[in-house]
Amino acid sequence: MDLNEFYYDLDESFIAQTPLKHRSASKLLVLNKSTGEIKHDEFGSIVNFLNEGDCLILNDSGVFKARIFGTNKKTQAKVEFLLLKQEEPNVWQALCKPAKRVRCGSWFSFKEGLCCAVVKELEDGLRLLKFEGFAGDFFSLLNKIGEIPLPPYIKTKAELVDPSRYQTIYSKDLGSVAAPNAGLHFTTEILDKLRQKGVRIGFVTLHVGLGTFRPVKVSKVENHKMHSESFVLLQNVADLINETKQKGKRVVCVGTTSCRTIESVLLKKHKICACSGSTDLFIYPGFKFGVVDCLLTNFHLPCSTLLMLVSAFAGKDNIFKAYSEAKANDYRFFSFGDAMLIL
Repeated sequence: MDLNEFYYDLDESFIAQTPLKHRSASKLLVLNKSTGEIKHDEFGSIVNFLNEGDCLILNDSGVFKARIFGTNKKTQAKVEFLLLKQEEPNVWQALCKPAKRVRCGSWFSFKEGLCCAVVKELEDGLRLLKFEGFAGDFFSLLNKIGEIPLPPYIKTKAELVDPSRYQTIYSKDLGSVAAPNAGLHFTTEILDKLRQKGVRIGFVTLHVGLGTFRPVKVSKVENHKMHSESFVLLQNVADLINETKQKGKRVVCVGTTSCRTIESVLLKKHKICACSGSTDLFIYPGFKFGVVDCLLTNFHLPCSTLLMLVSAFAGKDNIFKAYSEAKANDYRFFSFGDAMLIL
């Protein structure tokens, strides 16, 4: 499968640079994956498309201020670090820019007395860092010295964006370097209305890292290798999913990360049960979904693994038709953009 099959043209004017004033004010494109039928609505109407007995699965991972800037203690070179994944206490995998300035054995200093040693050089500009010089909670320190790791297509300066708007209202465990975007549209009121209708809600955790947003650099899709991301699915959520399927109701995933978590557990365990670990599951057309019935998602970048996942779920022709419809109706794309519900 050629990477160019997943390219589409998008003018920069479609890329949402800031969130809307109200979370639920986004547009909602509803795609029937069986018939290809498309409807246009507003996000607040999502309650009308879910039924009593359906279960809604959301990713409760929280975004932390993962971008920090350090100075080489010996050369005084300035380097940007994007912390991706905690490997063990005080040891983090990080993306470094420029990577050539970050060599094994070198030391870097940061604000508030924080410093780190480079303990290992990894592929793709990644490094393993061991942090020292701090007391207390590391995430609290990052909240003081770090920046929100906004995607490069958002030109708005990070300090001008309200951090709470790049966070879902139900975020719990910090660990993501990018928001689970589909969940940004939800408000407490909408979740309450869903519960009142009889929709059951469960949470999984997948910490969004390099695997989700790393560009595909190979010409053949099948040759792309996903970086692993850590996840947790608790037994009460596994029970909820299993009960929903047994009753013939629908499992509705909010975002590609929730979808990948559930399908990863099924592949690992051959059933839905409590499970934690890491996943490098790459979903592209041809993948057979075993659990997920419906998917709420945003509009994704051309040639991205996210676009490939939704193409696998709904059919590439359906997705590209929906994207054309979205452009024709002035939908906003990417992280702060509008939503699509695939039924």
